[in-house]
Amino acid sequence: MVRRRRLAAELRRLREAAQLTCEDVAARLGCSASKISRIETGRVLVSARDVRDLLGIYGVPADQREGLMQLARESRQKGWWQAYGDSVQAHLATYLGMESAASQIRHYSVTRIPVLLQTRDYAREVITAGRAGSSDNSYPTTPDRSLELLTQRQQLAWSSPPTAWAVLDEAALRRQVGGREVMREQVGHLIELSATKTMFLQCIPFGSGAYAAMDLPFVVLSFPDPADTDVVCVGYPTGVLWIEDMAEVHRFDIFFHHLQAAALSLDDSLALMTSVLKDL
Repeated sequence: MVRRRRLAAELRRLREAAQLTCEDVAARLGCSASKISRIETGRVLVSARDVRDLLGIYGVPADQREGLMQLARESRQKGWWQAYGDSVQAHLATYLGMESAASQIRHYSVTRIPVLLQTRDYAREVITAGRAGSSDNSYPTTPDRSLELLTQRQQLAWSSPPTAWAVLDEAALRRQVGGREVMREQVGHLIELSATKTMFLQCIPFGSGAYAAMDLPFVVLSFPDPADTDVVCVGYPTGVLWIEDMAEVHRFDIFFHHLQAAALSLDDSLALMTSVLKDL
């Protein structure tokens, strides 16, 4: 997904440099302008043949085409999650592609533990609750299949971990998802994760009062290649909102800095989690 996004941005840049509209390109390629638009937003896979034809239309020199052709081939490679095709909705597949390529993940959560930090029992409760509020077609597989996907996702993420920074509202620690035993294991797991070198975990206590973006959970994904700009993901019950506009992403950067400032220090956050664990 990241390669598709990079290819889409480069094709749009080349079209604009050639001073052509989508309609101009569509007429020469023999397709609809909407297809060119979908290619440039990364919403569809683009064939190597189409990329070759587009590069010809844009007048890209032959010695500069191979890198983009290789990018086109790589953008069509299947991700590990496609083995779980019956469990992965389209918006989740997009997110998994982004997550798999990220070098840094910044996550703010209000009422529940972020997926990569969940224990299996906690995740089962969340998945079961989500299924209860959705139509049968939204979840074509069993919770066990979704848990297999989650386990694979966590194993791959932590085998070559990105730097992860999570800011959690105290509500996420106190809400007894699955009951006391499940939460004891979950909070204990968070404490263990906070001791790792790539996981930074802060908590915003109830006593902090109001703070910026307090009712808007979101994720900011950053990538190792500077050509791949940061992207923000805001989830809702039936899908995901992707924010890529640089000005908007910058505002979320500022939000996250405010959240970090409102949260306890790493050591004090650990003390809060330890206190919550004792209360369970």
